[in-house]
Order: sequence, then C-alpha cells, then structure tokens
Amino acid sequence: MRDKVSIVIPSYNLGVYLRETVQSIEAARTPSLREVIVVDDGSTDPETIEVLKKLESQYTVLRQANRGLGAARNAGITAATGEFILPIDSDNRIRKPYLAKAPGLLGQDPGVGVVYAHAEYIGARSGTWHVPEFNLARLVDANFIDACALFRKRVWEDIGGYDEHPPHLGWEDWDFWLRAAVKGWRFVRLDEVAWEYRVRAGSMLTEANRHDKIMDEYLFSKKELAALGRIRPDVHRLLNMEQSMEYRLGKRLLGPVRRVMAKTQRGRSQPAADAVGAPLTSPPAHK
Repeated sequence: MRDKVSIVIPSYNLGVYLRETVQSIEAARTPSLREVIVVDDGSTDPETIEVLKKLESQYTVLRQANRGLGAARNAGITAATGEFILPIDSDNRIRKPYLAKAPGLLGQDPGVGVVYAHAEYIGARSGTWHVPEFNLARLVDANFIDACALFRKRVWEDIGGYDEHPPHLGWEDWDFWLRAAVKGWRFVRLDEVAWEYRVRAGSMLTEANRHDKIMDEYLFSKKELAALGRIRPDVHRLLNMEQSMEYRLGKRLLGPVRRVMAKTQRGRSQPAADAVGAPLTSPPAHK
C-alpha cells in the first residue's frame, strides 16, 4: 500500500488549527502517504495566509475564491494522484491507524469503498466518539460517519463528487456517504481511534444543524436519494422500536442474574453489590 493515500485539507480562516493538523499528519506518516494537498478556499485571516505560505515549501497548496466546503474538497481531490483519499478538516487531527491500517482494508477487497474509524474528542469536549458498525438504515436515519474517512477516488468519481451547492454548508459528508451507499459501495469500520475531532462553538456543522429541516428536505429530494427519503419515517420508527425492545428485553433477562449476584456479593462488600446492580454499560459517546 505504498504511496496510495492523498490527504486533502480544505482550509478557510482556521490557520491557528491548521498547524496542528499538519503536525499530526507528520506524526502519523507511513509509506502509504503519497501527498498532502491543502486547498485555501479564499481565506482572509492574516494568520491563516501566513501559515499557508509556509506550507507551500513542503506541500501542494491550491488557492481559489471562496466557494464552500464541497468545492474545496472537489478541487483537492481533482488534483490528487493517490488511489485513496483521506479528507480532513483543518481543525482536526489524524492518528497513525488511518495511514498504517486503513489502506490495507481497501486494498484487500475491491468492493469496499470507505473505511471509517472511532475518534477522540478535543477542544470543548473530551472522551471517545465510538462509531457503530455500518448499517444503511442507521445512516438513512442520521449521519454517524464524519468526512474524515479513507475512500477510493473511484467512489468520488462514481457519484460525481461532493455537492457544491447545498442551501447551507455542513452536511456534505452525509450526502456523500448516502450516494456512495446507493451506488453499492461497502463501508468498513476500523475498530480503532484513528483521528481527533475538535468540538468548538460556531462550527460549520453546528450552524447547519440549525437549519435541519431545510437541509433534510434538500438532501432527500435528490433523485438518487428520493426513495430513501420516502421510507425514512418508517426506518426511524423501526430503529426506535428496536432500541426500546433491546432495552426492555435486556433488563428482563439480566434482572434475575443481577439479583442473584448482588445477593452473593452482599455478604462480602456492599460496593461490589452496588456495582453489579448498576447498568452494564454507559451510553456511548455521540457527535
């Protein structure tokens, strides 16, 4: 898997974080990394402009007028020469598994188009973002895969790239994954923390989520996604029913076992009994 991966970083006025993004790439570098392409989407911030100038000596820096996230990613991927693409936003960071292990998962199965992974929160939140194994119904209900995932350039070509004209920026990755899934590309989860997701006020996703009804209607009005949009309310109800049944069934089956274990432990130490009676797992972290 030597020289297979092109990393694409769209950048707009986040130079303060871009330095960390690039540093994380160098710390994670493996022979699979072919190139790093930074796309300056019309930055106006002096610090960002200065950082971009310094990066030109080591990486490919493309400049364009401000056209939005989808257009910036498309410009970087168009210029990319690698077989695999790893987009990363300029305020996030990657870790070695994305370059050391993810390319092999694509290389061993030509039907797999996307490899995604768990993330560690940084910034305004801490902890691990555990993403579930791929399930199309869950993806139709809500996005759980960030743009920072390794995919074949052929996937991007097959679906016509990222949408450059959404009513609001921030849901380009969900749209991309849905269209890739509809085309029949398979998704595989790398069961490791392979990148770091920065939580900060005023992020693009936060702003997009304020217009969720408009974005939802726009997304599922697309010709290739319209059929999914029609069944989406039923998918949502079935997923809620499934979660509810699993919760009730789990309590019913595990209740007697917990009571017996608690009774056995009570004579030894009260804290142990309390621990047995507590829920077996904590709610997973979510984006």
